[in-house]
Amino acid sequence: MTPLLWRLLAGRSFAAFATALIPTTLTLAVVGTGSAADLGIVLACELLPMLVLLPVAGVAADRFPARRVVLAADLVRAAAQAAIGAVLLTGGVRVPELAALAAVTGAAVAFGTPSARTLVAAVTAEHELLRVNARLGVAGGLAQIAGPAAAGTLTLAVGAGWSSLLTAALFTLSALTLGGLPVRTAPPAARAPFGAELRAGWSEMRRHPWFMANVAAHAVWHLAAGLLLTLGPLIAVQSLGGEGSWVIVAQTGTVAMLVGVWAAGRLPVRRPLHAVGIGAAAQALALTAFALRLPLPATAAAYGCAMFGLGVLSPLWETEMQRRIPREALGRVSSFDLLISFAARPAGLALAAPLAGVTGTTAPLLVAAVLTAGANLGVLLLPDVRAVAERRTPAALQ
Repeated sequence: MTPLLWRLLAGRSFAAFATALIPTTLTLAVVGTGSAADLGIVLACELLPMLVLLPVAGVAADRFPARRVVLAADLVRAAAQAAIGAVLLTGGVRVPELAALAAVTGAAVAFGTPSARTLVAAVTAEHELLRVNARLGVAGGLAQIAGPAAAGTLTLAVGAGWSSLLTAALFTLSALTLGGLPVRTAPPAARAPFGAELRAGWSEMRRHPWFMANVAAHAVWHLAAGLLLTLGPLIAVQSLGGEGSWVIVAQTGTVAMLVGVWAAGRLPVRRPLHAVGIGAAAQALALTAFALRLPLPATAAAYGCAMFGLGVLSPLWETEMQRRIPREALGRVSSFDLLISFAARPAGLALAAPLAGVTGTTAPLLVAAVLTAGANLGVLLLPDVRAVAERRTPAALQ
């Protein structure tokens, strides 16, 4: 890769690691109050602004240079995390202040995420997109492993406030790295009113049946993933040998996901959206294994296959969006994809316990397995999913 792409990878890695620190830090800080409601309020205050503002953020990603939006989002997140650190170090856990700062963080995440996708597409040549997305995926996966462990260790050793200050420093490093990327700027164009651009983004999304079908199918597997993340540990503890069995399953899945992300940039995939659909449908294996209480080795293998599929899916999906969606609409279109993804998994988490209380754990998981496989394999029947995306000459960089 070129020095420019290594700089992009470094900046996104700083941001990914910082993002992975936040949930554990907040959880350990707030759980000391002894109130589950307080923790729920703080986490909800981060999620809700993210969901509400994503469509607005998509317009911003297409209206303004992606580098500047990412820079602003990282600096806002750095300031919010520094403020959280100051609150925790000076005054203890004050839930209203933490909730307000978590909301600021969620809003910044909303604006930064679609613009980061646009920035990757802007600075990466067409033939390098998949390799770059795969490396970004590996960095993000490693961050998801190391972040909670680092946050937990730091919080228990010196306090949650210092963990938040480290998070602020990492977001600052990301801003300094990505905000200064030497990218060319396109000549300014006349912009339509905000509402018109938002509607145009919706129209552009509807113009791509492959995208609409995949987003709907991805919503199903995100919902199913929420069910599995809630019911899976319960089944493992009760039927597969205790808490250690879930650790084995989870670690198997983590390793398999990283292998899948790494392999995605190296596998000879001629029709990437086929691999995306099959990768998402593989989650049905894990859902079925837990539903049927298969022995621990079989369940771990099934979960590993599902997570390998997820690992392959992620960089291929990112790359296909960047190749197939016009550059000038990528932020708005991808924001709808992110909105569905961010909303569906919490819905699955919320529905898991009530459904299991009424029907038991087997029925929801089996139904989710059928729906996940059916929705994602059904997408493969669409003609424009079977088509190979045409390579195009990169447009002027933002």
